[in-house]
Amino acid sequence: MKTYLKTLVRTFKKHITRLVSIIFIVLVAVGFSSGIGLAADTIGYSLSDYYKSSNVCDFIVKSTTGNGFSEADVAAVKDICAGAQVQTLSAVDAKIGVAGEERLMRLYFMDFDNWSINTVREGGFLSGKMPADESFALSENGDKRIKEIPAGEKITLDFAKILESSASLNGRELPALYKSMLAGLDKPEVEISGVVNSPLSFGTDGEPAAIEENDGKGTPDTTNAINELVSVDGILYISDALVPSIFNVRVLGTTDIWVAMEDRELFSDFGSAYKNQTEEQKLNILSHFTVDGEETARVLTLYDNYSFYALHSYGEKVELIGYVLMAAFLCVTALVTLSTMTRLLEEERSEIACLKTLGYSSFKIIFKYLLFAAIATGIGGVGAYFVGVGLSSLLYWVFGYSFDMPPMSPHIAVAFFLITFAVIVIITLVATFAAGLKLTSATPASLLRPKAPKPGKKVIIEKIPALWNRLSFKYKSTVRNVLRFKSRFVMTVVAVGISMGLVMAGLTLLDICLFRGAYSVSILLVALVVIFFAGLLTAVVIYTLTNINISERNRELATLKVLGYFDGEVAGYIYREIYIDAAIGIIVGYPLSALIMYFLFSIMNAGTYATFMWAVAPFVVFGFTAIVTLLLRRRIVKIDMNESLKANE
Repeated sequence: MKTYLKTLVRTFKKHITRLVSIIFIVLVAVGFSSGIGLAADTIGYSLSDYYKSSNVCDFIVKSTTGNGFSEADVAAVKDICAGAQVQTLSAVDAKIGVAGEERLMRLYFMDFDNWSINTVREGGFLSGKMPADESFALSENGDKRIKEIPAGEKITLDFAKILESSASLNGRELPALYKSMLAGLDKPEVEISGVVNSPLSFGTDGEPAAIEENDGKGTPDTTNAINELVSVDGILYISDALVPSIFNVRVLGTTDIWVAMEDRELFSDFGSAYKNQTEEQKLNILSHFTVDGEETARVLTLYDNYSFYALHSYGEKVELIGYVLMAAFLCVTALVTLSTMTRLLEEERSEIACLKTLGYSSFKIIFKYLLFAAIATGIGGVGAYFVGVGLSSLLYWVFGYSFDMPPMSPHIAVAFFLITFAVIVIITLVATFAAGLKLTSATPASLLRPKAPKPGKKVIIEKIPALWNRLSFKYKSTVRNVLRFKSRFVMTVVAVGISMGLVMAGLTLLDICLFRGAYSVSILLVALVVIFFAGLLTAVVIYTLTNINISERNRELATLKVLGYFDGEVAGYIYREIYIDAAIGIIVGYPLSALIMYFLFSIMNAGTYATFMWAVAPFVVFGFTAIVTLLLRRRIVKIDMNESLKANE
């Protein structure tokens, strides 16, 4: 056992570079994949938490008749939505004087003391934190569509003028009877007590205007809204204590019914159960307000709300993008870890033979390498989790460019991480076990003999004399080395090709956002993150495979140094192979890129094969490859000629 433990420790010391390589590639691949998935889950959990904490309404029933709702109508809505919270208010669009100018405002007249639905996010709640004086109003925070009225500003509520303006906007004439009733009303001056954020509107572009149907692909039309802000340039919430009874009861009445369903857990980021109940209750409400085939009310749900549904939709798209890219990242990671562990076992042939001679079982010998692989992937996985959490937080912050994001949920989402990490661990351990089983099944005598070098033979280019004869000796040697080790060549080309596809995926998202104008700044920044991680993966892959290549060819490189080759020439010997492999990988990467982009176009419902992507992607891949060659130069020129030229025996 003492001997076994010594060999175990020596294996870790001897192959520390490979240990670090596996750690880093797992860190990059799993960290990125899980980070994308965690971001999507975090958006969903945060949206659900926000929905509950602000007690966001599920339905807004709006009168379309101009006569408002009767008490019987309100009672009917309560019966249909049994157990739900139901609150009523009066809403009117009218022109009022603000800071010396006449502006079209939406006025909500509310009972603040008894209000509990759609509590505001900042500036106090709509109940319990307002001044004792009832002569106040709240202004909604401004965005690209509406302007806020700053706190302290005073406005005059001329109810006769408000009603006349509202009637005119709706193409109606105010009856003379109403004009006479309203003529003598007071015109109270109201001070804006504070500016608040509506929980129904947190898109930085504002809440769009008209109510339209969704496009049927899971994305709300950019005109969807729960508040109709066609030409309104400001919103005020005013205490209904200021409203004269004659104005409220006989003229304006109840125009809006806000409903918050009883089961607040049902929402769960627009889950299927919530969707089914919402659709059912919406139809039941509309059936009550349908007279002779005509609807006298409109029912707006959170599916019609741009802020809620767009954020949910973008989160879903990020998750689907994550699944597509996860498959590509895991494929590259599996190839590299398989190559790393297989070559490590080949280098340990003589040690495996000694252990077999000493009587160790095949499983015990293989277990040492399984432990090596498990520790490497385990360390990489732990680091990847924190990378994923950090990346998800970054992406959540990135979405702040398009949305005034709700507070981030403290809920820890680990599903995406566990899936990606489990796949990597299984692939790595199975590959290591299979390679180990193959070696341990051989006799100690055959394992103690050095593995015969791969015989040289003509490569395909040699069969084209017009091309082959024009190459100098060093380029002939490079071509032979590239094509002689077919497994290493294929491994590198496939890995670079997939990395190329990932770079193209990032450029595709960039193209959709920048040049097609289809999505928000948040998706644009996600694209930049994808490009960076794809390039980083390319660098890690090239570094790992080339480092293994150098380790296997120490004697060859040392021989070149003994023969008088300068450091730059020896390094160039390896660099040329790297660049040829990368170039062929890029060519292979084009069809792989087309496949990945096909899936992305399907997910995003947008995108074209832009010319610039095909031209830019190779430069990104070559750029990261060049960085790797610079990092490997020291490794190449520091080869110990004496140690490397010692006989294998």
